Amino acid sequence: MEEVFEKAVELENRKELMYEMMNKYGQDILRLVYSYVNNKEVAEDLTQDIFVKFYQSIHTFKGKSKLKTWLWRIAINHCKDFLKSWYNKHVFIAEHTENSPTKKEIVEEVIIQKETDDQLIAALMTLPIKYREVIYLFYYEERLVKEIAILTEVSANTVKTRLRRAKQLLEERLGEQ
Repeated sequence: MEEVFEKAVELENRKELMYEMMNKYGQDILRLVYSYVNNKEVAEDLTQDIFVKFYQSIHTFKGKSKLKTWLWRIAINHCKDFLKSWYNKHVFIAEHTENSPTKKEIVEEVIIQKETDDQLIAALMTLPIKYREVIYLFYYEERLVKEIAILTEVSANTVKTRLRRAKQLLEERLGEQ
């Protein structure tokens, strides 16, 4: 990936680099954004905005970190800005829900697992954002504590504390159900 970056900068072909990053990390960024906003349509819009911002500011990349880390940092900051924005606080988006019929082919174990997953996701989405982001980055993205510390701009010990506290909160909330 770094070679692609160097080549793109040399050739001044930012579009090629952006498409490469979108293909490689687009779904990961979308899931990260969804973990912040808890709305599919908003997450898709914000993901587009993030890649536009990436494209517009690629010339400012100094190479002090990996390009992927830089993109993640842009995404996290963009999500936090959105959550603080007037739009997010005052505009309510009606979610489109689909009622899909139950199929006979669905195995009982799959249904039970889905219910468990849904309960976990619902409990996770009730956590404050500082806990949600470390849970997402640690368990889903399989990031190291040090990487999470860099991405969230807090110390490694703070990340560990947030992980421990998030697990406690999840256990409490899942125990109540």
